[in-house]
Amino acid sequence: MLTQSNNHRPVQSSSGWLKNHYFARFAFSTAWAVAALLVARDVPMFAAVMLVAYPAWDALANLVDARRNGGLAANKTQLLNLVVSAITTVAVAIALGHGMNSVLVVFGIWAALAGFLQLATGARRWKSYGAQWAMVLSGAQSALAGTHFISKAGGDAPVGIADIAPYAAFGAFYFLVSAVWLAVSEARKNAVRDACVETR
Repeated sequence: MLTQSNNHRPVQSSSGWLKNHYFARFAFSTAWAVAALLVARDVPMFAAVMLVAYPAWDALANLVDARRNGGLAANKTQLLNLVVSAITTVAVAIALGHGMNSVLVVFGIWAALAGFLQLATGARRWKSYGAQWAMVLSGAQSALAGTHFISKAGGDAPVGIADIAPYAAFGAFYFLVSAVWLAVSEARKNAVRDACVETR
């Protein structure tokens, strides 16, 4: 989730950096989902570490992105996302002592809030970078997933880290789509620029 001025213009940044940022988030989310399904679901201690690490990573990613693009003051939605994710990290650690149902409720609240903020960030960046439709869609889906988590946590069926893995996988997919879309857009712009240079 680049430096934005009040006119939504990138400052000291480029779509290239944002593309790499999205690729990094894709890699983390993919690795997390795979580990959750193949390893952590059968190793409670590892699952606990992963559940705390997920929102902590999101907080770090928002911090790095905001700092790389003008600071937190210039990126209000990322600042809020950072705060929400940091609080969620602590809340998950506490909820682990009360069972996975409590953890799923915390993840549900976080997914809803973070999804809305991601949607707002994507919408804010659209004019400057384009290719943000996937981030907007991802934010909306995250918000819906949050309500599903909370609903499922209140049910009688047992829940675990595997219930969160699809959420991470969908997030990875949207980050990949955004990164590829930006890469294609960047390649097209470079091709047009090179064509203009050759015709001079």
